[in-house]
Formats: sequence, structure tokens, C-alpha cells
Amino acid sequence: MKAMPVVVLLGAAVILGIFLGYQYLRRVRSRPVLIGVHLLLGAGGLEVLAVLLRGAPDGDTLAPGKLGKVAAGLVVLALFSGLLAPMLGRRSRETMNIALATHAAVALAGFTLVLVWILGSR
Repeated sequence: MKAMPVVVLLGAAVILGIFLGYQYLRRVRSRPVLIGVHLLLGAGGLEVLAVLLRGAPDGDTLAPGKLGKVAAGLVVLALFSGLLAPMLGRRSRETMNIALATHAAVALAGFTLVLVWILGSR
């Protein structure tokens, strides 16, 4: 299994997340379908990343090392923080801002580490 599906899925999730964040800052309500697609892209990217770390059925794998494990951990944290953000932010916009900023920062760090890990393992 090549690393390209991970980059494509997580990259698409990042691009859609940037768009959703822009809409949030403009105080435009995001369509639930776009939020769902963002969630599915992130979860799909995480699943392919896990397969790449553990080994695909055809035997393809990348040496996980510490960087690969940290990158995967950050992507997991980004997924969970994105799921928790609406629950935490129901009461106030300030709490929602902090939750979404945390989600965005962790996701950006995770995606960056995934890219560094993939490029470094070649």
C-alpha cells in the first residue's frame, strides 16, 4: 500500500476543515453534509494510516518509528477533539472557539507530522 491515499484523504479533510473554519469565522452556518464529509475524510485517512502503520494485507508497510506513532496519535486526538467540540461548545461561543482552535491546531500538527514521517521514510 502506498502512502498516497493517506495524504489525499487527510489533505482533503484539511482543505474542507479550512473552508468550514472560514465559514464559522464568518458566522455562516455550515451544512451538516459538509461536516459529515469532513468527519468521514478524517476517519478514513486515520484508518488508512493505521493500516499503513500495522501493515497492509499485501505486506506493504512503512517503518512506524516514533514519528509515525506520534503522527497517528495526533490524528486520533484531532478526530476526538473535533467530535467533542460541538458538545463542549453548546453553552458559549467562547468555549466553542477554544474547542475548535484546539481541534484545528492538533489536526494541523498531526497532518504535518504525517507528511514529515512519510517523506522521511522513503
